[in-house]
Amino acid sequence: MKEFILDFYGYFVFFYSLALILSYITLMVLSFSSQKRQKTFFSLPYVKKMLTDSPYTPGISIIAPAYNEEKTILDNVHSLLSVDYPKFEVVIVNDGSTDSTLEKLIDEFELVQVPFAYRERVKSEPVRRVFQSKNKNYDKLTVVDKKNGGTKADASNAGVNVAKYPYFIDTDVDCIIDVNALYRLIWPVLTSHKRVIAVSSTMLMSNGCRIENGVLIKEKVPHTPVPLFQQLEYMRSFLVSKMGWATLNAIPNVSGGFGFFDREIVVAVGGYDSQSFAEDMDLLVRMVMYMCDLNKPYKVDQVPETCCWTEGPPTVGVLNRQRTRWARGLLQYMSVHRKVLLNPHYKQMGMLTVPYLFFFEFMAPIVEATGFVVFIWLLLTNGINWTTMWIIFLMVYVFNIFLTGVVCFFSYYVGASYWRSIKSGYLLIFLASLFEPFFYHPMITFFSVKGYLSYFTKRNFKWEAMKRQGFGNREEESKEKEKTASGMSISAVPLQQKKEDEAQ
Repeated sequence: MKEFILDFYGYFVFFYSLALILSYITLMVLSFSSQKRQKTFFSLPYVKKMLTDSPYTPGISIIAPAYNEEKTILDNVHSLLSVDYPKFEVVIVNDGSTDSTLEKLIDEFELVQVPFAYRERVKSEPVRRVFQSKNKNYDKLTVVDKKNGGTKADASNAGVNVAKYPYFIDTDVDCIIDVNALYRLIWPVLTSHKRVIAVSSTMLMSNGCRIENGVLIKEKVPHTPVPLFQQLEYMRSFLVSKMGWATLNAIPNVSGGFGFFDREIVVAVGGYDSQSFAEDMDLLVRMVMYMCDLNKPYKVDQVPETCCWTEGPPTVGVLNRQRTRWARGLLQYMSVHRKVLLNPHYKQMGMLTVPYLFFFEFMAPIVEATGFVVFIWLLLTNGINWTTMWIIFLMVYVFNIFLTGVVCFFSYYVGASYWRSIKSGYLLIFLASLFEPFFYHPMITFFSVKGYLSYFTKRNFKWEAMKRQGFGNREEESKEKEKTASGMSISAVPLQQKKEDEAQ
């Protein structure tokens, strides 16, 4: 029996890993082809001039839900308002904040309550008030105050109801948007012969970046472990995976942190599902299903350039909450949309995207967790085939390093600024890839399995805003730490522990 388990699981893991590696190689090739094409045919000065001069330039609404974001809300709203585009608005949705988020917005931007013909086209908790600024410098800003809905999806739906333009970006208030992001996102819509229902773009970590008054001054790779590992993970996801899938018109999701959508299609499918813990994936699959049911051609595209920087979880505790929720959402997604799996009616989504998500995203943590248990059992019973084990491990480890090299090249190719600071940039990312399989990846696997178990045990989850470090305070905090580091006493330990407990 032991030999059968050993042989079966050894071959299974080998071919499973090989299939995953081959899929990534395919996505690399497709991604580079797509990046090369976009780099050749996109000229930012030309696009800006054309859209600035044209009376037919489509308007874009930027929707940003906010819940207890008093630390960063002003910086981020200033950042959103500084975007360069001829016709846009910023809609901040105060989702029943219990701190001073709304009061700070009112004071900073000279907001006054205005009469507003609110029409609930997609369902959300009741809207209490709508504010606009009496200062002409902030005439693009609208602030919505609503009853807390418990999820970001509910707040986003209220923003969709208030938005006035045919396209919208759904983002988080902790995000810093590139000044030219809207030009890049609208271009696929204007140049495609199919209706573009959504556009994704590259997102990276703002942790470590120099940000002043909501504007990105200098892009830097995070220097702390948890955000650094996430940076590497995000670069792989956007520059390899999503760019590759975009070539096949089979992108699995448009990130909830920064996604561009056709408002008409979003309204037609009922907006975000406030009960979903993978609201970004859920929305996109329903939009694709809608287009397929009506037999209408569609496209979901990906922009390789970094259009947004987001503050990632700074600690393991916050990362745990985030990834547990993501895993729970993925399982929920697979359960709710199981009819899409291997259904040719839903085209690439049914025959490529969802099967890939099932076998390589959903199943991977289960395979790895099971493999760990089998490994321990075989280790205790002296049944490990060490030759096979080392072959599989080295194959995956070497490929992981190779993939990181490709990702760094893609990042440089599309114009990331890390190459100006090699020691603190790509070198850090490369070093992170050497340690990722031993530290970060096992944590993510554990959090994923934990999320699956929480789904089956029906534990109640609700949306919580991540505790922000605050962009404006980082330099001061750094100086303060330098002052106190040399003189830290035992009495400081309980205070540090308290901060860590609050973060979790």
